[in-house]
This record gives sequence, structure tokens and C-alpha cells, in this order.
Amino acid sequence: MSRVLNLTTVEERPRRKRLAAASRRETILDAAIPLFASVGYDQTRMSDVTAKVGVTEPVIFQNFGTKAELFAAALDRVSRDAARYLSDLAEQRESVHEWLRHLLAAEHLDHLHTTPMFGVLFADAHRLQLEAGVGAALHRSVTHAAEVIGGTLRRGQTAGSIRDDISPDTLAWLVVSLIQARQFRRTYSPEPSPVLEADLLGRNLEAFRPKPIASNTQ
Repeated sequence: MSRVLNLTTVEERPRRKRLAAASRRETILDAAIPLFASVGYDQTRMSDVTAKVGVTEPVIFQNFGTKAELFAAALDRVSRDAARYLSDLAEQRESVHEWLRHLLAAEHLDHLHTTPMFGVLFADAHRLQLEAGVGAALHRSVTHAAEVIGGTLRRGQTAGSIRDDISPDTLAWLVVSLIQARQFRRTYSPEPSPVLEADLLGRNLEAFRPKPIASNTQ
């Protein structure tokens, strides 16, 4: 079974009285990420972060500037974990097309965007794009995810389970848009329909299948 990153289980590094700047930042992130994933950006208090790290609030702001910049740094860290998750997920499937089927299933996407999974941070990031550093971090994260997805789709093209008449990078951005579209529907739809979601998944997957070779016979 592929590893699903539960952000409440991020291991905290050993505390030391004197830490180098980089180590201090990482220790703060170890404490902040599970909080952002569990209660969201708005409900995360810097006092809760400091309580877990064992420092004062000024130390947080000395290292990150603002709460938004701390969140942006957390998003950068989590995006790397999310990229590894996508790669691990692909390795557990018989084909890249089956990987897509699992990845884009509504139940799977909903799980990734439910507390305390890493999708919670990405959902908050879309809402907070105008906050200091968050928009740029979100852009980096989505771009990195698209690169990983594109690499996997390229392998699928070589193996014959994914159409090869379109650039894998173009297909990757389609995958990213489908992930975001599901989250949009999940957030705003007053009457979600599992039947419609299943039908939509099937139709979307057909767009990635290799196209049959046209016959020249008359």
C-alpha cells in the first residue's frame, strides 16, 4: 500500500538549546505543519507552535517574518512530500492509466483534502494567495506536482497506456486542473452526486487513452 502522508505524524527533531538557523527553521516547521493540516491556517496560533517547539513567539517571527511566510515555507516542505507520494502511488499500480484512475477518483481526492492530510494546506493556499509569499509558494508547489505527474505520464506513453499524440506536460496540467476541479465541486456543490462523479471520472480517463489507429481501408 502506498504511503499516505498524515501530517499529524510528522516527527519532531530533538530539541536543543542552541540550534543553527537552518535547523531552527526546520524544527519550527516540524511543529507548524501538523497544526496547519489539523485546524487550518486561520485557527493555527503561533502560541501553539511555540509551545511545541519550546521557544517564544519572537523566535518564530525572527525566522519566518510573518505567519503567512511560515505557512508558505510549510507549503514548500509539504509539496516535496506530496511529490514523493505521487511517485510512490505510481509504483504501486500496474499501469500509469490505473494510477490515474486511482489518483483522480473522487474518494481519493476527498481523502487527501480532509484533515489532517496535506491537501488541506493546498486548499488553504488557494484562498490565501494574496498573503505574503503564499502565492509564490503555491505556484512552486503546483508546478513541481505537474512536473512529477508529467514524468509519470511520459512513462505511460512509452509503455503504451497513455496517449502519445499530446505532450505529457500538457496532459499533466490537465490532471492538475481535474484535481482542483474536484476540490471546487466538493467545496461549493449543494448536491454532490457520486454517480455523476463516477461517470465524469470514466469520461476523463478516456481522454488519456491511446487513440486507435485509423484504418485506410475503404
